[in-house]
Amino acid sequence: MANIETSIQFLLLLFLSSSFLHLETIELVSCNSGLNVNCIDIERKALLSFKEGLTDPSGRLSSWVGDDCCKWEGIRCENRTTHVIKLKLRNPYQRNLDSEAAADEAAAYAIGGKIVPSLLDLKHLRANFGGTIPPQLGNLSSLQYLDLNTCFGESIENDLHCLSGLSSLKHLNLGSIDLSMASTYWIQTINTLPSLLELHLPRCGLSNFPLSLPFVNLTSLLVLDLSNNGFSSSIPKWLFNVSSLVYLDLSSNSLQGGVPDEFSALASIQHIDLSQNSFIGGQLSGNLGKLCNLRKLHLSFNIINGDITEFIDGLSSCTNSSLESMNLGYNHLGGFLPNSLGQLKNLKNLILWNNSFTGSIPKSIGNLSSMELLYLYNNQMNGTIPESLGQLSALVALDLSENSWNGVITEAHLSNLRNLKELDFGKVSPRITLVFNVSSKWIPPFKLRYLNLRSCQIGPKFPAWLRNQNELITVILNNAMISDTIPDWFWTLDLQINELDISNNNLTGRVPNTLAFQDGASVDLSSLPYFFSNIYTLYLNNNFFCGPIPHNIGQIMPTLANYDVSYNLLNGSIPISIGEMKNLTYLVISHNHLSGEIPLIWNDKPTLSILDMSNNNLSGGLPSSMGSLTALMFLILSSNNLSGEIPLSLQNCTLVESLDLGENRFSGKLPVWIEESMPSLLILRLRSNLFSGNIPSQLCKLSSLHILDLALNNLSGFIPPCLGNLTGMATDLREVPQDLAGLSRLGTLNLSINHLTGKIPESIGSLRRLETLDLSRNQFSGPIPPNMASLTALNYLNLSYNNLSSGIPTSNQFQSLNDPSIYMNNAGLCGLPLTSKCLGDDEASHPTSGVSEDNGDEDGQESEMMWFYISMVPGFIVGFWGVCGTLIIKQSWRHAYFRFLEDLKDRLLFIVTVSMAHLRRKLKFKGN
Repeated sequence: MANIETSIQFLLLLFLSSSFLHLETIELVSCNSGLNVNCIDIERKALLSFKEGLTDPSGRLSSWVGDDCCKWEGIRCENRTTHVIKLKLRNPYQRNLDSEAAADEAAAYAIGGKIVPSLLDLKHLRANFGGTIPPQLGNLSSLQYLDLNTCFGESIENDLHCLSGLSSLKHLNLGSIDLSMASTYWIQTINTLPSLLELHLPRCGLSNFPLSLPFVNLTSLLVLDLSNNGFSSSIPKWLFNVSSLVYLDLSSNSLQGGVPDEFSALASIQHIDLSQNSFIGGQLSGNLGKLCNLRKLHLSFNIINGDITEFIDGLSSCTNSSLESMNLGYNHLGGFLPNSLGQLKNLKNLILWNNSFTGSIPKSIGNLSSMELLYLYNNQMNGTIPESLGQLSALVALDLSENSWNGVITEAHLSNLRNLKELDFGKVSPRITLVFNVSSKWIPPFKLRYLNLRSCQIGPKFPAWLRNQNELITVILNNAMISDTIPDWFWTLDLQINELDISNNNLTGRVPNTLAFQDGASVDLSSLPYFFSNIYTLYLNNNFFCGPIPHNIGQIMPTLANYDVSYNLLNGSIPISIGEMKNLTYLVISHNHLSGEIPLIWNDKPTLSILDMSNNNLSGGLPSSMGSLTALMFLILSSNNLSGEIPLSLQNCTLVESLDLGENRFSGKLPVWIEESMPSLLILRLRSNLFSGNIPSQLCKLSSLHILDLALNNLSGFIPPCLGNLTGMATDLREVPQDLAGLSRLGTLNLSINHLTGKIPESIGSLRRLETLDLSRNQFSGPIPPNMASLTALNYLNLSYNNLSSGIPTSNQFQSLNDPSIYMNNAGLCGLPLTSKCLGDDEASHPTSGVSEDNGDEDGQESEMMWFYISMVPGFIVGFWGVCGTLIIKQSWRHAYFRFLEDLKDRLLFIVTVSMAHLRRKLKFKGN
């Protein structure tokens, strides 16, 4: 909303260099506004001319009438000379814009307009105004202070040539003004200002940073801010001739090369910010360690590698290093943290996260008594954490997460951290190597707001030291080996929880209503059968909860967006009150014992994208109102007792990628509208229903389809020759199409347990991506096509229970497919790995397996399910990177991205674990 008319705020300070002006400035501080002064006529006319060019929606200039302009609102005159010395038109509502309503209010009161030449008649003015830069500005040769920050928005009329006449200028701030048209000459103009002390040109659209200048005239420059521009060269060498520099900010550009050693020439430098550029280089030079006056060094979000030992050793050799803040995060730095780090006695902020540092924290860390922030998140550090860490009494935030620490954390590590607000030792990996061993009677000296101890051993008892932590907002005790009842005192802490994750423990007990949550909070209890209000996410999946879903869940949790209670023992019906959750995007209630019909609750669910009700006892038909789910991507209703035809209204769900209605009693014909209405469909699974009629040729147009499973229905006719991605076709047919070359994306082909006849098509050898092939329990005859040996990606094959004959191929992939059960019950097959010899070889009998048909059916289905679970994981990974990979590229999203990635790892690990556990249970049952 940065509009020239509504958000212009300016500051033009005009000083005369004479001692008379200096006296006026002093008098300004002690002037008496109550004195009777009359303004000078030429200045009054200049103000009225200025007013004519302004827009004043709030009427703040209504007092600008009469002869005495010194009494006008926003005008201040010097009481002795009656010159106008101050024009203050700042928007009183522009500060603290903490809401959209506040911003709108500020916009409504904003004064707009532009600088008019007559305003320059106010020779003694300190002003706040804007517009395009007037050429007459160059006539003010005595001007010392010019601050037009954010005045001109994206105007392309701004011309910097007029600045060359301001020979007395000491302070120049043109921040956020579009200077892209001046990009070719801006430094030449600035170089004509020998008195300049401060230059601020952030966010100005500059792209040219000349590598050379004929001479450097900026010998007095103290502050240089060129951040957030478009520079893509290396740092020019002439910059290091500005030896007076104290503050340098070149962040958020695309500067290249290494960090120059020439920085050592800037002996007075105190602040260097080169973050968010493209610097690539080895270890930081020891010459940088000679900058003993350096207070802030920020080099984050670059590609700097090597170690920092030489640099830290250099700084530690200073008599008294001034370094207070060092941010080297998001680089490729590695090696050990040197013991000399403890010599930087003034260091307050040490930010080294997202690098490749190894080893432990040096014991000398305890010497840094001024340390407030210590961030070592996501490195490769290991070993024990030194007790000297507990000496950092000024520490506010400690983040050592996502490393491989081991050993024990005791009270000595924490007992002196009286200012601590954030404590993070957590890691996504479930392997626990760090143990917390503190007394149940210990009372911490701090009051935490953020606590993350994921995958650290806290238990078996619930941590009693949390008893006095009544300021907590985030609590993560996931996988903490706690086997206890949550104590009543925890629920009476009156916490305003934003995130509570105490899942993957063995907790018991009941959560009372007194627990409060902030709007949009995320809760993952996964061991407590209770529901909360004001939360955004609730995961209770993969436990043993029983009983019904509360009938009033929609009333008590109206803000809920993500709800997962899958893999429990819940019963009863689906509450109709779910319809009151207006923001619901993720509803997963699968693998329970829910019954009854699907309620009519879908008309007000424009955000719902994932709906999984599979593996329950639901009955009845699909409500036509489900067609209103226009954001739906995954509809999974398999393994229920649903019946009827697929409603035509589902063709409104045009974003669906996975439609799984398998293992129900749906009937009617296969919908021909799917190819037009669901063009992004990846999975269509309708197996084990009562569908009849032909397979529509329109399915051939689903170019993205990877899995098509129509097995165990009442379909008839021929398989369409054009059919693309085909994985589980099971019909009472007599033909397999010869033209399989079109199935170029096919990874799984399952035609098992049918009555298919004829030969295996020769063209099957063209499916080079095929990993799973199951043609078992049909009536195929003839030889195994020799070109199947070219299926080099094939890792699962089942041709058993057919009428195949001749020799088994022995080249390429067939050499690794040496399990005899792959080929069993094909009387005419011979050759390895079977014991039956082919003609010309010694004859040998091979007994027929005694496995029953029923067991064979079960084997085939188990095999199919196994490969479904295994193939699901890489599919999930590919889908994730396709959607989220670009987040890594966009630098401004990285922090959110990395936090999101941690949560995603947990979800992916859960999917793999549950899938494999499900498979193991089935295999164990079959073995018994």
